[in-house]
Amino acid sequence: MQRQRLFQIGMACAAVLVLGTEAMIAASPAAVAAGIDEAARNESAVIAVDQHWLEAELGGDTAYLDDLLLPEYRSVGADGVAHPKAAIVAHAAKNRGSDEERNKVEAWLKTHPSGKSVVIHGDTAILSFYDPMLGLAKGVRSSDIFVYVDGHWHALYSQHSGAIKG
Repeated sequence: MQRQRLFQIGMACAAVLVLGTEAMIAASPAAVAAGIDEAARNESAVIAVDQHWLEAELGGDTAYLDDLLLPEYRSVGADGVAHPKAAIVAHAAKNRGSDEERNKVEAWLKTHPSGKSVVIHGDTAILSFYDPMLGLAKGVRSSDIFVYVDGHWHALYSQHSGAIKG
């Protein structure tokens, strides 16, 4: 039971850590309205895809997650435990029709602002979230690695750290 609760907390933190409160970009429909093309090969697109990912996890959009996350996707928590794609999708399904997880994430985001850094090299993008007080060199909270496949960004790997103070 404690392991399951830790997993739930870890997954909530994983969802939370994939974006910051500064310059929050709305989910895909709003991103499209703002002229952000999630299929573009630039920093704005990577950030928009990551925001759409968060919205999909919080809203239970398992179809989007199944398409976004590559079969080999892994999310490694600060505790070193790896969570496969199936676990992420299953956790998101539990959020469908409930605002409980969304409320937790929004509360966390209000108290933990994050900076964002995107590095793109060829077909690979790394999106890192960091504590703005510590900076990118010392305060990385998490990084998501995306690969550009068949005209879209897809998540391959996420790594979370213990640098969560904000």
